[in-house]
Amino acid sequence: MTNPLLFLLVFIVAVLYSSAGFGGASGYLLSMSFFDIPANVMSSTALVLNVFVSTISFVNYFRAGHFRPKLLIPFLITSIPAAFLGGTIKLTEQTYSILLYAVLTYLALRMTFFPVISDKADWTPRPVPLWAALVSGAVIGLLSGMIGIGGGIFLSPLIILMGWGNSKQASTSAGAFIAINSISGLVGRFSKGAFSLGEFGIPLLVVGLIGALIGSQLGAVKFSGAGVRRALGLILTIAVATYWEKFL
Repeated sequence: MTNPLLFLLVFIVAVLYSSAGFGGASGYLLSMSFFDIPANVMSSTALVLNVFVSTISFVNYFRAGHFRPKLLIPFLITSIPAAFLGGTIKLTEQTYSILLYAVLTYLALRMTFFPVISDKADWTPRPVPLWAALVSGAVIGLLSGMIGIGGGIFLSPLIILMGWGNSKQASTSAGAFIAINSISGLVGRFSKGAFSLGEFGIPLLVVGLIGALIGSQLGAVKFSGAGVRRALGLILTIAVATYWEKFL
């Protein structure tokens, strides 16, 4: 029988990540890594949770009026093929670690400790140059494919820091961005016969959905823009601390 602690961890991850528009795949993988779960079941379960949690998050943010197509569609045009290309690039363990930790550490510090222009009362969004969105989407897609994540954790801070949208608009785009990329990953697993949820996959999915409903509602309606930004900074800080802990 699956340890009840696993369900609690998945619930907490779903609430926390969905409050900032994320699916939480890295959090689910970390939670499942504490238990005796096969790698293919872990990754398949995390991707399915990622799709549903990020989709619920997107829907709640969308209903709250935070969706702006220009903060999503141009990025997706180049990120999808770039992510496929990135997935074919083989990195050494050292290169992978340096790349991932450097990016996440910068984002964690920037989002947590430094103000952003979208927090100002008189702030208005800057227009998103098409070329910038296409280039950014390609870079994010390539980087995400190389290190094996959904990419929303890079897209959301970029939108905020560049002044293209506020925290909630960025979280909305991140939710859809992650869901689409995760679906692509699941299609790849199905095609290779590597998809497996195991006997506990469905119960974990139910727990994750409940957590997502709570977290995304809090993020979309209850939390302030600054609150969502702090949640994002907290998520990044936890991720960085978890990764760096392996080298201490």
